[in-house]
Formats: sequence, C-alpha cells, structure tokens
Amino acid sequence: MMKQKIVVLIAFFFLTNSVVYSQSVTFTINIKNRVQTIDNIGASGAWFSEGIGKYWPADKKERMAQLLFSKAFDKAGNPLGIGLSAWRFNIGGGTAEQGDSSGISNPIKRVECFLSPNGTYDWNKQQGYLWFVKKAASYGVENLIAFSNTPPVQFTKNGLGFKTEKNFESNLREDKYKDYADFLATVIRHFNQEGIHFNYVSPVNEPQWDWSNKFGHMSQEGSPWGNKDIYKLTRCLDSTLQANKLSTKIIVAEAGILTALYEGNGKATKQIQHFYSKNSPYYIGNLNHVEHIIEGHSYFTDSGDSDMVKVRKRLRDTAFKYQVPFWQSEYSMLGNGYKEGAKGKISAIDCALFLSKMIYHDLAVANATAWHLWNSWEPSNADFDTRYCLLALKINAANTEGDFTITKNLWALGHYSRFIRPGMQRIVIERSDGLNDIQAAQNIMLSAFTDQQKIVVVAVNYTQASKELNLEIPGVKKVKSIRQYVTTAKADDNMKPYVLSSIKKVVLQPRSIVTIVVEH
Repeated sequence: MMKQKIVVLIAFFFLTNSVVYSQSVTFTINIKNRVQTIDNIGASGAWFSEGIGKYWPADKKERMAQLLFSKAFDKAGNPLGIGLSAWRFNIGGGTAEQGDSSGISNPIKRVECFLSPNGTYDWNKQQGYLWFVKKAASYGVENLIAFSNTPPVQFTKNGLGFKTEKNFESNLREDKYKDYADFLATVIRHFNQEGIHFNYVSPVNEPQWDWSNKFGHMSQEGSPWGNKDIYKLTRCLDSTLQANKLSTKIIVAEAGILTALYEGNGKATKQIQHFYSKNSPYYIGNLNHVEHIIEGHSYFTDSGDSDMVKVRKRLRDTAFKYQVPFWQSEYSMLGNGYKEGAKGKISAIDCALFLSKMIYHDLAVANATAWHLWNSWEPSNADFDTRYCLLALKINAANTEGDFTITKNLWALGHYSRFIRPGMQRIVIERSDGLNDIQAAQNIMLSAFTDQQKIVVVAVNYTQASKELNLEIPGVKKVKSIRQYVTTAKADDNMKPYVLSSIKKVVLQPRSIVTIVVEH
C-alpha cells in the first residue's frame, strides 16, 4: 500500500507540473503595431509631505525621495527607486492658516496658501511639500504637476475651502475667476524663477462631487465645478498664462469617476464631449495653453473584472472618437473592489497585484497615456490592506516625527514607472490562449512598450500556479541583453533582478509581477 501511495504521488507531481508547462502561452509582440505614447507615470505627495519634509530627519526623507525618484541601480542590479516620471504638488487654499475654524477636521489635511488675505505672497509656506518637489526636480523627474483642490479661501463664496450649501455650484465667487487665475500664474511664475518648472497646472479637482457639509465639517479642501464653470476658468487661466509668457499647460478635468468622462446628465458629466467636441459651447481644444488631454480618476470602477473592462472600453472609444488622449490622474483602493469578494484582511502582495491589475487595465484597455497614484504615503500597516500608499507611515499626531515601511505597492508601481519611460509606445499583443480582457484579468495580464533601443514587457501572473510564457518579437533579429525583475510575496523579492538567456519559456512564479527588459 505504501509503495502504491508513493507511485501515485510521483505520478501526480509529474502530471501537475507537466500540465503547467504544457499550457505555455505565446505572446506575439509586433513592434510595428503601436498604440498610445506614454507621457508619464507618477504619484502625488499630499497630505503628509508637509510634516515629513519640514520636520523629519534628513536620512529618512532622503531615503523616501530616493525610493520614489531614483532611476539608479546598486552594484547587484537592484533598483534604488521606482523612477517616477511625474510628481503632483498640491497648491493649498489657506485652510491651515484658518486652523480649527477651517472646518477641515484633520489638521494634517489643512494646507497653507502662498497668498495672504492682505494680497501679499509668502513663499515660505508649504515648505514640506516643496522639499519633495525640489527633490523630484533634482532627480530629473520629467513632469511636475501643480494641482488645486480649492481656490484661496479669500476668493470663495463662504470663506472656506469647501462648500456649506448643497446646490452644486462652484465655491469660487463670480468676481474672482481672474483673481484665481492670476494666483495660479503667480505661483507658477515664482517657482519658474526659482528653477522649479511646473509642466502642467490642474485648476479643479473631482468637480462631480458636492464637497458640501452644512454643519461646517469636511475631511479635505474641495469644490464642485460644472462644465460651464470649468470652461470659464480654463479660458481665463489660458489668457493669464499667455499674458505672463508661461509655457505651463492646463490639464482638465480630474473627473472623480471615469464614467463622468463619457456619460451622465449632471453639470459635470460627458466631459470629453463638452470640452473636445468642436460643436460644444465649452470647447477648449483651440486654447493655446490647454494640453490636449482629458483627465479622470479610476476610483469606484474597480469592482468586478467585467465592469472594469466595460468602463474602460467605453472611455477608450469615446476618447478615440474625439481624438483626445486620456490620463488616469488619481487612483487608490478607496472602495472594497480590491478585495474581490474576499473576507477579512488582504495581504500586501494581493494588494500589489490588484494595483498592477488596475494599471494594466488603464494602460492596455483604456489606452491611458499617463497613470498617477494617490497617494505616496499614508499611515497604515505595510503587511496587509495596503490600499492607499506606497510607503506606510507611523507618525505622531502632528506628523512632526515618525517612520515608514516600504509596501509591495511601491514595487508594483515600479514595475511600470521605472522602465516605461516618457515617449515609449505601447504595442498591441496577440496571445495564443485566446483569452479576452475579462478572462485575462484572472490569468496572465501582459503589456509591452518600446522605444528605439528596448522593449519592456510587464507580466502579471494573477494565478496561484507557475506559468510559462514564450515571447515572440517579429522584426527583432538580434537581442543584446534580457533582464528580468521579479516581485512576489517573499520579503526580498522586490523587483529582484535576473539575467535571462532567452525570451522563450519564461517562467512566472505564482502571484507575481515581472518586468522583462529586452535590449536590441
């Protein structure tokens, strides 16, 4: 009986292993079949950057900056950082100066304003935030983006950084549109003179949300904006940037949910059609300082693979119709979609894999040309439910001191940001197993990008089994080198480097993220 059990076990071992490797999938990468061009991949530094940059010890915050911005490798070939190519800086509205009377319940989420109520500017404000902006610039981050959640409180209807009336009207006073535009242009011009160039400015954030609380309490700065309001502000800001001879481009509209970009009947819906149809009264495509893109956030469109794909295909098709590229400008796991029906806490690698899935779908299904994470750091545990950040913080109440732990999310984003550089183009891929986008979401998700010298392939193995894949690259006759970077649940598997001899029979470990760099 014992011999029979051993024979059965040996047979089962060979059978299961042969099944895994007999189901090898071939991915054909035709470098001539290119789709969108990638503009940048980045992250935001709110809200905790102020305390970290201002108070934390130099060695800690230097290491945090290195992890986000460095493109260097150590002697063993390990990436020192994830090489973000975009960094988002929040221009505050002055709720920090208001203190408790601001109505912002968490002091850390109150933000200073460079413009004082008496009309003078104080450039010593937001020093912590600016510490990281300057670090990003010193590391060569290609795109610095300034965004605003609220106009300065002295320009708002209620003198606060959020609404207290539930009427879905902008909180900006009707007579302050030019003043708000002048404020943004003055901030940009000042930092230009300081050697910090903001490539883009985003003057409104998540305009679909009401951002009101009649009891005078809110979690952060914010204001609703109808498409008519956004159009008026964009035209005003365009003229102001032109008058100041600034090259910074305006980006809109930071939609709080992707569906608002192409459908709906509200004041801030169908934003692609409203802003980029030449027949629309709100057309902005002819303004010199408007970057010809549309921005949206992937929040709340992450519950279920079918809906995830459906939303992004609708977005892709609408954006294509109006010939406007799409930027995914904010995402973190706000809802419970990341749990995919699981109960209890979710492991760090499961969160990282879900993050990779979202990036994949935004890039490969929605055809996003940029992808930004919200947020780089938040207080959390790095071992489970790492929903909101790349670096998990442990801080005191005022964020004047603390520590951080690297999460697997950092490396998940790094598999894309470190190797997919601005100007690279995504390549359409054919797969031999015939899986569609919905089916692939629970299997292998593979995307590829190219420039003149290399091909970057990012593969996400969402299964519990090892998977073997073959890469076919017609048109590439000679390969100079192949490197593979691997992230798994193991503590030291964080974009771990390996040299490959061939792109044939590449084995993906279970529940892993892999980037393959092919130099040719």
